[in-house]
Amino acid sequence: MITHPSFTVEPWCLRETELNLDVLAQCESVFALSNGHIGWRGNLDEGEPHGLPGAYLNGVHELHPLPYAEAGYGYPESGQTMINVTDGKIIRLLVDDHPCDLRYGRLLAHERVLDFRTGVLSRTARWTSPGGRTVRITSRRLVSFTQRAVAAVVYEVEPVDGPATVAVQSELVANEQLPRFQGDPRVAAATESPLRAEESFAQETRLRLVHRTDRSGLRVGAAADHLVEGPDSTRWTAQSEPDVSRLTVTADLAPGQPLRLVKFVAYGWSGERSLPAVHDQVDAAVAAAVSTGWDGLVAGQRDYLDRFWAGADVEVDGDAQIQQAVRFALFHVLQAAARGENQAIPAKGLTGTGYDGHSFWDTESYVLPVLTFTAPEAVASALRWRHRMLPAARERARQLGLSGAVFPWRTIDGSESSAYWPAGTAAFHINADIATAAVRYVMMTGDEEFERREGFDLLVETARLWRSLGHHDAEGVFHIDGVTGPDEYSAIARDNLYTNLMARHNLVAAADVCTRHADRAAEAGVDDEETAVWRDAAARMALPYNETLGVHEQSAGFTHFQHWDFEATPPENYPLMLHYPYFDLYRKQVVKQADVVLAMMECPYAFTDEEKARNFAYYETMTVRDSSLSACCQAVLAAETGHLRLAYAYLGEAALMDLGDLEHNTRDGLHIASLAGTWIALIAGFGGMRRHLADGRPDVLGFAPRLPEALSRVAFTVLVRGRRLKVEIEQTRVRYRLVEGEPLEVRHFGEPLTVTAEAPVERRVPPAPARPEPQQPQGRRPEGLPAGEESREETPQ
Repeated sequence: MITHPSFTVEPWCLRETELNLDVLAQCESVFALSNGHIGWRGNLDEGEPHGLPGAYLNGVHELHPLPYAEAGYGYPESGQTMINVTDGKIIRLLVDDHPCDLRYGRLLAHERVLDFRTGVLSRTARWTSPGGRTVRITSRRLVSFTQRAVAAVVYEVEPVDGPATVAVQSELVANEQLPRFQGDPRVAAATESPLRAEESFAQETRLRLVHRTDRSGLRVGAAADHLVEGPDSTRWTAQSEPDVSRLTVTADLAPGQPLRLVKFVAYGWSGERSLPAVHDQVDAAVAAAVSTGWDGLVAGQRDYLDRFWAGADVEVDGDAQIQQAVRFALFHVLQAAARGENQAIPAKGLTGTGYDGHSFWDTESYVLPVLTFTAPEAVASALRWRHRMLPAARERARQLGLSGAVFPWRTIDGSESSAYWPAGTAAFHINADIATAAVRYVMMTGDEEFERREGFDLLVETARLWRSLGHHDAEGVFHIDGVTGPDEYSAIARDNLYTNLMARHNLVAAADVCTRHADRAAEAGVDDEETAVWRDAAARMALPYNETLGVHEQSAGFTHFQHWDFEATPPENYPLMLHYPYFDLYRKQVVKQADVVLAMMECPYAFTDEEKARNFAYYETMTVRDSSLSACCQAVLAAETGHLRLAYAYLGEAALMDLGDLEHNTRDGLHIASLAGTWIALIAGFGGMRRHLADGRPDVLGFAPRLPEALSRVAFTVLVRGRRLKVEIEQTRVRYRLVEGEPLEVRHFGEPLTVTAEAPVERRVPPAPARPEPQQPQGRRPEGLPAGEESREETPQ
């Protein structure tokens, strides 16, 4: 998409200079607006044409049965699907009775701009109706960061070449007709007409609809109010039906005379509150928005984003596409989480219904690391949602005959929604991912109150799970059998390396938190014997290693499996999961996404530099990147092991996952974790940022920066325990500067440094180690890295 000629490359916005119906659905995703509570896809104001209409509320879903050919104990019985709620962004236009549908008449000009600094989507169009009258249309749209329940639109139309009678219909619409997609498991299950009407209202300029879902029992309210500016001929009427509430504004306009409509929309939902309560909630929210006014909402949006960018911006010199892409990524990651307020962060955010709107492990492993250093309050919110789901997780553990808590592989409401247990329930590593996210958040923010409350519970319950799931063999080695790691082309393995390393960290962190909060430990029934058992399991954790090859095994015995025949695999057969049975994938050496590589990124202190290099080279030969989660991890380890051009190529793949529609499913929503991966590839990859061990705990930030020759400078800011640290990397030197806060200890290639606001620290960047070029599976080299080129890498001197 970004390579489409209608898109320009600019540092602070995404601009589309003409409308292309062939990529309309993809554009609706990239132009989506959200605040973590409300999500509006980037549909055209007039409602049609559209690829996938969408208005979403975080957590609002419907239930559906999960059918099985053969039932089994412990199988989830009910799935969840995020639904399209009442659409409040539709503003239809008729010009001399001709509906404004850009498929008809003549579209003379069309431009959309998503501004990352203002958070406003702007649109301008010149359209000639089938009757021959030309009008100019402008609109601006936002979903408010400062007023969580509010979104707003300014819509203006004026005739260009003669007088026109125009009608503008501002609507709240429930149960919009949605297109059906089949065949790809990454596409959402269809849920037709999920909302049952409870109330409809239209009076003067105010509209309201209240609906309720059948099975999940959630009540959803939407209200709107309007400001109308036009000539004396302007008139309006309001009407409502069960699924539509509409304000129709008509006016006779002279050439150059505008009709302007400001629309304020408010949403609310609850599984507990009464109809009058939800009714009053949305009415109050829309009244507050009208009081603030459009200009006030815009000012609040800009102020919110100014504060965000002051602590989150990444500057990239040398590649304008990557510069645009990383800001696009950060903006959408923020949108996915900013005002979620104890709700999940879905894999697609609130940009589409791909993956049924579920939240997965990638929230904790990819999205929360970025937010920890850029918007930490959103991390606490997401982890509080996990904490709120603890009762369901404890019940799931009991159902599986385990102790502690078992968090779901994919979910909206906290219950397991994966019908395929080898890649769902068996992926127990999600529990350690959640624990690690909690530890990371506390270490980097110093939020002791969170650690004492939510963090304590999450760590203790997940530690109890690991001890009950694993076992000691006759030699005392602790094994975790029958689990699935991050690589979804392997399943039900013994001692998955990533899982075991993360569980080890989880067990030690839980024992440590019980020592720091002895009173909470007593309340939870944790005694010294239980923490000693956790520490013993961690100390004796099995970490499979092939001595002959000199590499860690993804799981015990993995390196003895038959190799996948990549030469016999044509390019059109990727992703493999859509063309080959899982039975064949599971028993061969082929990796969907980074697994051992992710382990080295998450637990760097568990490997020597040479082990990292050998592991990376070995698994590079079989990793096909059929997941959007892989490229950024491979970028990080490629950079660390000295393969800077390869890292740069993987950065490009992660950065353009949605802007380039590389997986051909951007129409269903953005890949929020891959967007986060753009930041990870730059900051953990070329910035070399890691958490280093101090007193046995990874709570000191370290950097080992190196840039590829294509980039002359990368600068970024991270938030660390109330401080703002800016790191500026050039080819041969790096500068650490404290923008705000008390002195901070960091590491530069292992060297301790103390950075203060008064005394920035500058150091040289040592050359990258020279190592043989790693090879990828046939036909799977990242785009932009021609065969043989990476070995000619230049390193800074």
